[in-house]
Amino acid sequence: MTLLQTHLSTDPTAPLARRNPVAKLAAALIPSMLLLVSVDPVSAGLLLAAWLASVPAWGVGWSGLLRRMWPLGVAVVMVSLGNAVFTARKGGATLLEAGPLLITSESLATGATAGLRVAAIALPGVLAVLTIDPVDLADSLVRYLRVPARFAYGSLAAFRLAPLLAAEWEVLGRARRARGLGGDRNPLRALTVLGGRLFALLVGAVRRGTHLAVAMDARGFAASAHRTCARRPVFGRADAALLAASALLTAVAVGVALATGAWSPVLS
Repeated sequence: MTLLQTHLSTDPTAPLARRNPVAKLAAALIPSMLLLVSVDPVSAGLLLAAWLASVPAWGVGWSGLLRRMWPLGVAVVMVSLGNAVFTARKGGATLLEAGPLLITSESLATGATAGLRVAAIALPGVLAVLTIDPVDLADSLVRYLRVPARFAYGSLAAFRLAPLLAAEWEVLGRARRARGLGGDRNPLRALTVLGGRLFALLVGAVRRGTHLAVAMDARGFAASAHRTCARRPVFGRADAALLAASALLTAVAVGVALATGAWSPVLS
């Protein structure tokens, strides 16, 4: 539930934090599309290094970013290990052999490349989401991408409910521990307790969502009439420059991968 907690100290005056939400999401999406069609470590490594170097420009502190990114770190490690163990590429020197488990230098490189791609795809999205005001995002989606207002503001309401669900998850855990239902060392019992906790969270989420939907309908959010925005988001030259820089960075990563012979399309 760490990623659902939206309270994070950021600097809204940072150069990239001030950009339009649509521009930030598009800038994060452009290199991600490249990483979805290529499995080479060079382009993924260059893009990840560039995004890491840009963290101060987003106005996000390293300590807060690391607290939010630890689930991603776990995912990167799991993806790397899974690909290293189960890949069909078993060439190179043997590093570990224990029964059916075989890890070679080539399989380890394959796993590391997969983990690198996951990190390079996820990091820009996390930076963009952490610095986007939900209201500005909804207004920008309606104005610039012509997203239906009902969908945009419904998504905004759902986003605002995410921290409440994270807090409710913690309350459920403390309540179960107070009744002696938590911390069981029996794996089957622990799974049963987890299932009950998830079901209670689901019931609470459905109840909150129902009440919110009724309240939004009562306030006219379900109407099909054209809606106006109290705050008009601006898409300026700096936002266009961000998109151009993202596209240029992606092109450079492709060029370097081709020049070094590391380029490896997924469908090759």
